[in-house]
Amino acid sequence: MRKKIVAGNWKMNKDFNEGVSLFSEVINMVNDEIIGNQQVVVCAPFIHLNSLFGLKKGYDKVSVGAQNSHQEESGAYTGEISAVMLKSINVEYVILGHSERRQYFGEDNALLAKKTDIALKHGLKPIFCIGETLSERESGEYFNIVKSQLAEGTFHLSPDEFSKLVIAYEPVWAIGTGVTASSAQAQEIHAFIRKEIAAKYGQSVADETTILYGGSCNPKNADELFSQADIDGGLIGGASLKSRDFVDIAKAFNSK
Repeated sequence: MRKKIVAGNWKMNKDFNEGVSLFSEVINMVNDEIIGNQQVVVCAPFIHLNSLFGLKKGYDKVSVGAQNSHQEESGAYTGEISAVMLKSINVEYVILGHSERRQYFGEDNALLAKKTDIALKHGLKPIFCIGETLSERESGEYFNIVKSQLAEGTFHLSPDEFSKLVIAYEPVWAIGTGVTASSAQAQEIHAFIRKEIAAKYGQSVADETTILYGGSCNPKNADELFSQADIDGGLIGGASLKSRDFVDIAKAFNSK
């Protein structure tokens, strides 16, 4: 059975004290209210990661993740952070290829393939993001865009390596806009992604791959989205900055 995951992406928000407060609220709520097998992941800015790992000790349903890592293990890359560094403070997950990294920092599929290799080499679990823009969706090219991002970024991996990934589908047109893909639209593309994985690695690998929805998921629509056959959770942006909203999204799996 594939893992159910609700991952929060704080992006560039929360100073040190605010982050400690938010995370403390989340882990206590999760401990009291999550009754299923879903995993909660908090992907925070780098300043928080070490302290959050210390706070989460004893809370097995909560994991700590980073929002990015470099494609090299070390070197003269001022301002960057490596997978080696992240692993040294027990970070478990790392977001790679987020639409904002692709858009604002020019990260392409070839670069992300290298980042994925290094992350896996050092025992991190990549949350690998793919998804189309509004113009790509309106042009009808979105299946091809998603397929190329997935294939060029990850299909060089062995089946064993690929099985360590979490895939996150981000409809870029539905991020931070308040617009959410319908559950049918989300399921359609998630099913397509799983089909592409099956064509490359076989049905058993595809059936075990966790695929998250990353487009304006909130407590009101989480239950319907997570009820879809191929949606295994969410990569949550704005709602992850409010402990009540974030945990309520994770609770959508309690009855499933």
